[in-house]
Amino acid sequence: MADIQQREKSGGKKGLRHPKRRLGIRIDMTPMVDIAFLLLIFYMVTTIFAAPQAMEINLPPKQDDTVSTEAHKVKKSNLLNVWVEKNGDFYYQIGNELRTKSDMNIPWKIPADSLRDLFTKYNWDRPKLSTLFIIHPEAKYSKMVDLLDETEVVEALLRLNQEYVKAYIASNPEEKTFSFRYAMRKWEDRDDKLFAKIPGAGGM
Repeated sequence: MADIQQREKSGGKKGLRHPKRRLGIRIDMTPMVDIAFLLLIFYMVTTIFAAPQAMEINLPPKQDDTVSTEAHKVKKSNLLNVWVEKNGDFYYQIGNELRTKSDMNIPWKIPADSLRDLFTKYNWDRPKLSTLFIIHPEAKYSKMVDLLDETEVVEALLRLNQEYVKAYIASNPEEKTFSFRYAMRKWEDRDDKLFAKIPGAGGM
């Protein structure tokens, strides 16, 4: 609250001239301090200092325990295996596809920037495709994030293609739209034996 006080100059000679009056103004700052603290508390409570980072993962629908496990079997020709070696290199293999006889049962190395084309190609050609990620325990966590990011991009691109979505639903009538189907498996001894056959794999 502002307060105006009139002060009359004391002393001086008395005469025809009237004494000058000075106005003294005093501002009460107490209410402003209260408002400042209220605003400070309000912003501290409502402001998000660091947004939580979360990764969205599509989980399969809950299945009845009485459902036979036969329905979950995947043909080898519809299973795309993608390995991440401990040095960060990507390898893949699908079914019994071979380029030469020497490539039998040996995964093929693929650059990281070609993963999107790989996923798009095989999902387009095989509507019942399932992808299995096998990541070395010493590989960087960012490599798994890269794989999941590529699955989301490919899923979004293929969902925009009505022709593909219709073909996919025709092959998978239990689903309403395309979903990138993938799973992860623990790196095992058989994977070490497999990559021991590949020259240069694992940084050797």
